[in-house]
Amino acid sequence: MPVDVTALLLRWRDGDSRALDELTPAIYAELRRLAARHLRAERKDHTLQPTALVHEAFIHLIGRQQVTLETKGDFLAIASQLFRRVLVDHARKRQRHKRGGSAQRLSLDDELMLPEQRGADLIRLDDALNTLAAMSPRQSSIVEMKFFGGLEIEEIAAATGVSPATVKRDWSAARAWLLRELQ
Repeated sequence: MPVDVTALLLRWRDGDSRALDELTPAIYAELRRLAARHLRAERKDHTLQPTALVHEAFIHLIGRQQVTLETKGDFLAIASQLFRRVLVDHARKRQRHKRGGSAQRLSLDDELMLPEQRGADLIRLDDALNTLAAMSPRQSSIVEMKFFGGLEIEEIAAATGVSPATVKRDWSAARAWLLRELQ
């Protein structure tokens, strides 16, 4: 019998700690798949493994206060943000330890229409997304959900409360802006 993720999220939001115990195995495989997708774009000698990335993000999620999670899309959107934060924090620590050494590289996939060999620096991408968030929080959120979370247009639309056409327009505009910003 399939697990009703939405019902579990609502129970967890309402304070039922047992719901989290039921929710974790129901979404773990999907989170691990998303984490593996993120790490494929990282440098080959990256020290984080998908399992560690999921666990680190999950620890941050559980510790959050006042998180509104009502749907699986909401959950994956928050997970996308947390994956990004964990990877950026990891990159910043590594860069500090190397004292100016080469920054961690993230090869943006073809969804941002950048050639593989012209990968963008993860820290620069984070800075660009922060700048985009100041100008258009929704577009920044859509990039996080699409690129970092692997969500489909319809899932993003449900999570943001806008139409799929609006998500497509925002995704296209954000992608073009990021391309200019990162070149």
